Amino acid sequence: MMVRSRRALAAALLGVVALGATGLTAHAADPFPAKEIKFIVPWNAGGSNDIAARLLAQLASEQGVKVLVENVPGATGAIGMTKVANAEPDGYTIGMGTSSTLALIAQGLTPLKNEQFAPIARVTIDPLVLVVPTSGPATSLEAFIAHLKQNPGKVSIGTPGTNNLNHIFSVMTGRAAGVDTINVPYTGGSKVVADLAGKQIDAAVLKPSESKAMIDGGHVKAIAVFANQRLQAMPDVPTFKERGYDVFPYGPLVQMAYIVAPVGIPEPVRAKLTDIFNKAIQSAKFKAPTEQQGAVVDNLTGAALGREIANVQKSLNEVGKKVFVAEKK
Repeated sequence: MMVRSRRALAAALLGVVALGATGLTAHAADPFPAKEIKFIVPWNAGGSNDIAARLLAQLASEQGVKVLVENVPGATGAIGMTKVANAEPDGYTIGMGTSSTLALIAQGLTPLKNEQFAPIARVTIDPLVLVVPTSGPATSLEAFIAHLKQNPGKVSIGTPGTNNLNHIFSVMTGRAAGVDTINVPYTGGSKVVADLAGKQIDAAVLKPSESKAMIDGGHVKAIAVFANQRLQAMPDVPTFKERGYDVFPYGPLVQMAYIVAPVGIPEPVRAKLTDIFNKAIQSAKFKAPTEQQGAVVDNLTGAALGREIANVQKSLNEVGKKVFVAEKK
């Protein structure tokens, strides 16, 4: 009887161990994502990056993935992206990187490095436009350049953030007229365009997606594109180039937004994030409304995106020195 009891006890213990092992295996095999993903947007709510992130979150939910957008504005994106860099590299925290933060890195204004991030997918390429109040003193590029010359150092140009591409083009607009301008930085594009419509500032450098609603409503007017070709979404707006002004004297610049995760995430998790978000980005539900607002959507992910980020960083390293260092002298 005692032998049988011992055998029964041993069998029971083996059963408990087996169940425990099965539980551990099942837990280890839980498919990613097993919980919600935090998507940090380093800008205020209502701006173009925030709108894009929320649309992507909605499209991810259609794949059965819950994404929570969190706005962490400040320091031209550096505060939010620092939070991403310092997050656990498990795939449950991602962020919206932009050329604006790359510009800060180029100038040594943030300790962030691109090596702290794992590239996932590019969201948009965003040409920038010069926008003025519809009832302002200058509603064409030629008139605005003349206005700058007549008011050297007195004309204010608003930008989302500072020491970024928007700021660079603000400076280059002044240089086209041979004068200085007053850069007025904000924590997001939605605040810039609101103050522009209220004539709190004289002009702004914005993405089409940040200004098109106000343009269509007749509150503000786009008078020039910082690009070599006109935009399909704004075919009547001329480029600086066609009007004889060179705003790329130090080489081409690209304003873009892209998704990154903290470096060190497991490759299968990175691949899954890429699949989830690239599927959303390439969907008609994202591309159609985004391109209607003047942005460009392509298909760039992973290592290829990493190389593109490095190329943009290299250009900004050169341009930043020639624009901002000269501006401070």
